[in-house]
Amino acid sequence: MVTRPPTGTIPEAPGSYQFKDKEGRVIYVGKASNLRQRLSNYFADPGNMHVRTAQMVSTAVSVEWIEVRNDVEALMLEFNLIKQHRPRFNVRLRDDKSYPFLAVTLDEQYPRALVMRGRKRKGTRYFGPYAHAYAIRDTLDLLLRSFPIRTCSPGKFNEHHRLGRPCLLFHIEKCSGPCVGEIEEAPYQQLVQELCEFLDGDTDEIVKRLEAEMANASESLEYERAARVRDRLLAVRRAIEKQQMVADRSEDIDVIGIADDDLEAAVQVFFVRKGRVVGRKGFVVDKVEELSPGGLVDRILEELYGDDPPAGVPKQVLVPVDADDVATYEEWLTHLRGSRVQIRVPQRGDKRDLHETVTRNAKEEFVRHRLRRASDHNARSRALTELQDLLELPGAPLRIECYDMAHLQGTDYVGSMVVVEDGLPNKREYRRFKVKDVPGNDDYAAMEEVLTRRLQAYLRERDQPLDEDLIDGERRRPRKFAYPPQLLLVDGGKGQLAVADRVVRSLGLQDEIPVASLAKRFEEVFIPGRGTPVEVPRGSDALFMLQRIRDEAHRFANTFHRELRGKRMTSSSLDGIAGLGEARQKKLVQVMGGVNAVKKASLADLQALSFLPAAVAEAVHAKFHAPPTP
Repeated sequence: MVTRPPTGTIPEAPGSYQFKDKEGRVIYVGKASNLRQRLSNYFADPGNMHVRTAQMVSTAVSVEWIEVRNDVEALMLEFNLIKQHRPRFNVRLRDDKSYPFLAVTLDEQYPRALVMRGRKRKGTRYFGPYAHAYAIRDTLDLLLRSFPIRTCSPGKFNEHHRLGRPCLLFHIEKCSGPCVGEIEEAPYQQLVQELCEFLDGDTDEIVKRLEAEMANASESLEYERAARVRDRLLAVRRAIEKQQMVADRSEDIDVIGIADDDLEAAVQVFFVRKGRVVGRKGFVVDKVEELSPGGLVDRILEELYGDDPPAGVPKQVLVPVDADDVATYEEWLTHLRGSRVQIRVPQRGDKRDLHETVTRNAKEEFVRHRLRRASDHNARSRALTELQDLLELPGAPLRIECYDMAHLQGTDYVGSMVVVEDGLPNKREYRRFKVKDVPGNDDYAAMEEVLTRRLQAYLRERDQPLDEDLIDGERRRPRKFAYPPQLLLVDGGKGQLAVADRVVRSLGLQDEIPVASLAKRFEEVFIPGRGTPVEVPRGSDALFMLQRIRDEAHRFANTFHRELRGKRMTSSSLDGIAGLGEARQKKLVQVMGGVNAVKKASLADLQALSFLPAAVAEAVHAKFHAPPTP
């Protein structure tokens, strides 16, 4: 564990600090406006730290720092160090796919347009990124009719230059033929500039210029040239229609939407230039360090703008929550852009609607990300193998049962049991329990009752011969609890684990059924006989599977609880009266003018109702007019 440096040696100045392990590798990089104050937080009582912070401090053996002049320099230094060292305890951002860009090779004599992925290179202008390659190819196909620049490789260009014959694209007017001298370099560069302006969102000037050129050609009686310009103008307008208008024409905005849980976050970014969406980007964040919502926004901003932002730095960045240090990040982005940049949370109007749209995209991508992982057979196999090793199980847990409780201030207490077999939910095996013998609010007692009832049912069915289930070859009752779990998982910490372990031992099943618990707060996994949590790697398939099972048990319990609560709240004081069914009850309330009127009615009033038999009228009256007890 790292030892605390003498306090006087740590400067009270902005800078970046680096924790290193025993091999000298950087395992965490942070920034601070006051290094002495920030570093002192890491040498407090580990029991009061976030579990991931405590783990980092216990792994590190030394800490170093670099002093800088201001907070912006500290931010830039932190980003560069994280990019260089990729520390294991810093948040990791993973692109969920390699997004395509529309690139223009400005460093060539006759620049070309092409779709590119992967690493960027100098001398090339990038537009996007786009969500789908087919979308950018369709856009490029339209644009080439208006801005016919070449798309061929250097080898193809040189071949046609040597032959003195242009390719097919020249004949179908999707290339201006620079390889054979059909266009001079200056007008070709003008086409390239117009294409870049169009992709930047500056469409109005291009449309006006083409309209003026068409009018001039027509006035000069150059009808063929006017027709060609008209065709270019039509293609430009079709391409403009493909770009969604989401803001004022003067606005450059990046909109960041986030959907997350305790382990990961899905991020979607829409790039809006001149009021139109010109690209989007998405990635997944692995939360390996303790992050507040604002801290997560900090990391996303650093990832987007720290290294050659794809669409440049806009005038405004819309985020779901304020960054932890908005002023520093605004100053940093202002420095990168060269003019004022705002970071703000949209509260109302069109920008709020746009941000909700981007957030909805992030939520959908997060669901897809989790479904892809859940449906992957190899990932499920890895998860089961990892659980066997980490939890010291005798075999892979092919059947996992998870239990959770739900109630509202001790009322409508229910328990849920969800079952995962071979890594997939088996909803036919799900069970719901009404807690019967627990007065008040006692999760431990409720959990004990549910587990006891479930395991006792298993023992009865296990010890019952199969032929006792049959009467004349017909099954008398289904075996609902015939199979034991190979891992019994409870939602909670050490307290819930102790309850589960006690129940299993009291029934003599400790050698047959392993138990574990998963605490939601820090995603800590506990097993009996071990005081510290099991170190299940963050981002691993095993932890993802446990989390998914726990969340499903929580959902199932809450659904059952809402059903019971809804039924109780819609019950009537007229329920339970002999002979007063639902139809008579409804008609009685309607005729009398409400339940209170029924309660106050005399016996004669009730007997006067033709649809109410005398016995039922007497029963209704007796319920609300019981004789006083002596």
